[in-house]
Amino acid sequence: MRGISMPTHDYARFAHAYLSQPKGASRGLSDVLSLALTTRAYTKVVLRLRAQAESEARWITRLREEHVRTCGGCCTNQATRAKDERSPASPPSSSPPYHDGHARPTSSSGGSSSSSSGTSSCACPLPRPSFHSPLFRPNRAALLRVFVPSPDGTWLSDISVEECEAELRRSGAGVAKLLRAGDVVWDIALGDERNIGRMVWDGNYLVDLDYKYSSLGELSPYFHSLAFPPSYFHRVIRTGESTGDNQPSPIVYVDISPWGQEIAQNLQLLQERGKAETLHGALHDVVLWVHRSSFKIRAPATTEHSRVHSHLREYFPHLIPRSERRAIPRLPGVFIDPNWYGTVVVEAEGTQEGLADLQERCGPGVFPPRPEAITGIAKGVERRRIWRVIREKSRPGEIWLRPVREKERVTW
Repeated sequence: MRGISMPTHDYARFAHAYLSQPKGASRGLSDVLSLALTTRAYTKVVLRLRAQAESEARWITRLREEHVRTCGGCCTNQATRAKDERSPASPPSSSPPYHDGHARPTSSSGGSSSSSSGTSSCACPLPRPSFHSPLFRPNRAALLRVFVPSPDGTWLSDISVEECEAELRRSGAGVAKLLRAGDVVWDIALGDERNIGRMVWDGNYLVDLDYKYSSLGELSPYFHSLAFPPSYFHRVIRTGESTGDNQPSPIVYVDISPWGQEIAQNLQLLQERGKAETLHGALHDVVLWVHRSSFKIRAPATTEHSRVHSHLREYFPHLIPRSERRAIPRLPGVFIDPNWYGTVVVEAEGTQEGLADLQERCGPGVFPPRPEAITGIAKGVERRRIWRVIREKSRPGEIWLRPVREKERVTW
């Protein structure tokens, strides 16, 4: 209870008071131990909530599998048709759950009933996950806490990072075996400003954030963004904006070279209207040229069995069997998150430099080699993977990306 009621800035105040006392003094040690126990309890509760939500998702999956066996898949087909007939902007309809958390049976008299399509209706229940908690949201990274006062300040040293890992592995916490790649661990003793103290678990160790193209910190290029939902770290790793866009644009790491030929076929030079800021801060309309293309990340062939797991895509895509997921090209054993399935639009500046940079990212052999040397284009495999999500244009099934240029590197 103290973990969710105590203001987060108070942790940094206690840590600063403890580190400011003379060497050898033990005053405040009991407070440090108490706050460490508080963060351990908080982390345990968050992981318990995740396990509870996944247990509910597995229960729904087993129930749907039973429906397929007993009803011949009519329930699943009915839900699929209803989803296809709904407008993307309209929220899915759902019945209020019973007091025990199970959903009420779905009525067959709705506008999307099977009777309108010429097949018999089915009154079997089609429950949807009803889990809700302010501490954990399905399809988002878990934000876990540790309390490790750092004598080196807000920039964690290697010793402090190792101490955070040790805190997760201590028997009192017992959470190391429950961590997953992509979990965010926050050393709350450093404060609540920007992304200070936030690290990402890679499966074995904590990885610091990357500060090359964001002063707030972004996900490290060590991770493959296609393996996570596009919004997986939204509001868990705070995003800043140093490029003048209206909305924060998080950085992702995507290698588009496997789709280079498709991008080359769809490449166009287009005009669009935008906003530009004057020296006095006023905004005015401008006409911009952009190089735009797209490619599709196609899902595996849909079967009756895969429709049973359709609800998992929205909540827990990692629970979908690997046989029903597509592997990331050239990375065997690493799978594309189903939330990336659909169209990916790439948009670059309408200049020769912007075009050369986009062509370089498509890999060798896709476009004819350029005789002239253009500076500022992405050279090297790692730089070609860096993109920003255009959040204001993206929507489910269509993700917009723009390349991050070398000129956007943060200067300290």
